[in-house]
Parts: sequence; C-alpha cells; structure tokens
Amino acid sequence: MQSPVLLLVLLGVMALAYRFGYKRAVSVAGGVERIKTLHSLPGYYGFYAALWAGLPALLLLGFWVGFQDTVVTGLVAAALPTEVTAGLSAGQLDLLRNDIENLATENIVSVEVTPALQAAADHYARLRGLAHLAMWSLVLAVALGGFAIARRRIHPRFRARNGVESTLMVVLVVFSSIAILTTLGILLSVIFESLLFFRRVSVTEFFFGIEWSPQIALRADQVGASGAFGAVPLFTGTLLVSLIAMAIAVPIGLMAAIYLSEYATARVRAIAKPVLEVLAGIPTVVYGFFAALTVAPLIRDLGASLGLAVASESALAAGLVMGIMIIPFVSSLSDDVINAVPQAMRDGSYALGATRSETVKKVIFPAALPGIVGGILLAVSRAIGETMIVVMAAGMSANLTWNPLEAVTTVTVQIVTLLTGDQEFDSPKTLAAFALGFTLFVVTLILNVIALHIVRKYREQYE
Repeated sequence: MQSPVLLLVLLGVMALAYRFGYKRAVSVAGGVERIKTLHSLPGYYGFYAALWAGLPALLLLGFWVGFQDTVVTGLVAAALPTEVTAGLSAGQLDLLRNDIENLATENIVSVEVTPALQAAADHYARLRGLAHLAMWSLVLAVALGGFAIARRRIHPRFRARNGVESTLMVVLVVFSSIAILTTLGILLSVIFESLLFFRRVSVTEFFFGIEWSPQIALRADQVGASGAFGAVPLFTGTLLVSLIAMAIAVPIGLMAAIYLSEYATARVRAIAKPVLEVLAGIPTVVYGFFAALTVAPLIRDLGASLGLAVASESALAAGLVMGIMIIPFVSSLSDDVINAVPQAMRDGSYALGATRSETVKKVIFPAALPGIVGGILLAVSRAIGETMIVVMAAGMSANLTWNPLEAVTTVTVQIVTLLTGDQEFDSPKTLAAFALGFTLFVVTLILNVIALHIVRKYREQYE
C-alpha cells in the first residue's frame, strides 16, 4: 500500500506545482494584462513546473520499487547465521528467503518457525520499514527539489513551451522504445531457448517427424517415455482447425459486411453492426464451453444418426465455434474497407445503368479486394493463435489426420501443455514449447507481412 499512496501524493504535488508555476508566470509578467510579455502561455510554465516536480520523483520511485525487495532480501540473507545456510542448495536458499519474507508479512511458511528464522523475519521487517521511510523521504525531497528548480527558472524570456514539448517528446520516445524492446526481448528469449532445443533434437525430426510424444524418461529402465518430437501432427491439426474456422468466418463475415455497407438501411446498420461485434467481446473460454457442452455433443449425435464415427472431441466442433468467434473480425475489417471506396465510384456505376448487385460485384468488390484479402490473412493469424477453444473442443491428441471428425491438437495447445505445472527448463520436453512458439511466431509474422504487402501494393489511391 505504500507505493500507491506515495504515487497519489506525487500526483498531488504535480498538481500543486502546476498551479504555482502558472501563478509564478503571471506574477513575473506583471499581471494577467501583461502575459503577452511572456515567451509562452502561463499554462506551459505550469506544465514545466509539474514535469520537474513529477518526472524525476517518479523515476526514482520506479527504480526504488523495482530493487527494494531484492536489496532487502539480500541484506537479510547475508546476515543469516552460517549454521542456518550450511549445506543448502541454491533452490533451498531461495525457499528459505521466501519463508523469511512470508513470516515477516504474516503469511504461511513451509517450515517450522525457529528462533533464527524469527530473528531473520524481524530483521527483514525492520529493514523494510526503513526502506519505506527512506523511499518517502527521498522521493518527496526530489519532487520538492525539482519544483524549486523549475520555479527559479520561470521568467518572461524563458522558453517554457520548448522545454515542455521536448520533455514530452522524450517521454513518448521512451515509451515507444519500451514496446519495441519488449518485443525484441521476447523474440530473443524464444530464439535462444529454441536453439537449445535444436541442439538436442534435430531440425529434421522436429519439422518432418510424424510422431509427437514429448515424454522423456526419468530413469534408464523407464518404458514408454523415449520422447518423439515430430511436430507434423501439430501443424496438421492447426491447419485443419484453422481451415474449418475460415470456411465459416470468411463467407459469413464477408456477406455480412457487404449487406451492412451496401444494402442495409441506416437504422438496421446501427442495430446490426454493434450486435455482430458483440461476438468479438465474448471471452474465448465462453466459446470453449459452448463448443464442449453444445456443439461437440450435437455433432457427435448427428454423426451417430448418420452412421458416422465421431469423436467426443473433434476438429469440426472446434473449427465451427472458432469460425463464429472470428466472424466479427472479418466483417468489421471488410466493412471498413468497403466503406472506404468513394461514393463517386458507386454513382458512376449507377449512372451507366448498372444495378446495385452489379455495382457491388463489378466495382466495389474489386476495388476493396486487396483490403479484404489483407483482413482475411490477419483473421487467419488470429485463428492459428487460438488456444482455449481447441483445448476444450478438439482435445489434446496429436493425431496425424485430415478427418475433421477426429480429435486433434494444435501448436498453441501443446505449448500450454508443455509449460503447465512444475517443469525443468533444461529438458527437451519443456524446450519444445519454445521451438513451437518460435515456429508459430514466424508463421504469423509471415502472414501479417503478406497481408500488409497485399494491402499496400494493390491499394487504390482515391482523391
């Protein structure tokens, strides 16, 4: 609770600094009637004072919160008696530090509370209290010091607007860089772990093997856990479910977009479009429940009445529900692209005697086709990355089949399965999840690049 309260206090200090900066600017100008003598508007001087009072203090607060627990825990661990830490491995030391922290915060500990453990917890509590006191003192001192510096710089010739705009530009660049660096960090971590996997399992076996059984024997005499990492069944299952989903989503979504943009009245469009887009706001776990409890039994019963053997979990059930989920994605993108076609093209077609249907088929649809194709490829990326519906409706069996009535699994489902529970991150079984994730990343990236290329290359430029 200390950090949120301090953050609110800092926001209050920034508000006061803005007010004082504003008043200071008016005062040095000689009154409201002489504010034209200022280089910038009084509001810029207020923002300048608020930024000086807030940004350095916020940076200090962020670093303090990020490193406080690490430093305090390290000091407590260094002060532990030798007889307490003797013979403990790195994992056991981490568990001991966690027990000390839990005991200090009155949470449950995993071991018996000894006098040494209680003393360490008391020491931890004292250091944490001192850290909180120091954090409040230093952060508020930096905030007030920054405000004092800004107040001293305020005079009629000071370029407050330039300072505020430059500072905000730096803030925007920093936050943009955070997004880029985060993506780069994720990519590098996945690549690094994937390389560790491919050192133990050949690339040929992974991309061309037809048996997936990522179980590694824990003992030399253990049977049935030799490990097979052929990912072809996973790629096949992913492609099968995605094809079924797109076979549902593309026609329905595209026809819905054409109707809403070209045939529906304004009243119908105002009602139907929001209702259709509600589907995009439904959590995927709800779709999963619907697929597992309604669609899958319905398909199984219908198949049994026709004499077909349908698994209780099938690719067809997952694909159908996933297609319903993606409908608003396709329809919304297609609707935006169709509405972007200039009205002059419609009027010209009507002036030549074409009907509305002919105008849609011969004029509007060809003009909007690049954007529609790009939207469909983005929807394919969405379908490939779906997990929850496949887990609940298609199962987790790595079957190499194109039969939509059988149970299959996908790449995303196996990633979740491999990383669930207590896992050792140096075994091929766990590292296989990173190889699958990297493959999925490359595939979706290629689809997105193709979509953007199609849109940019064939996009019509209208005046």
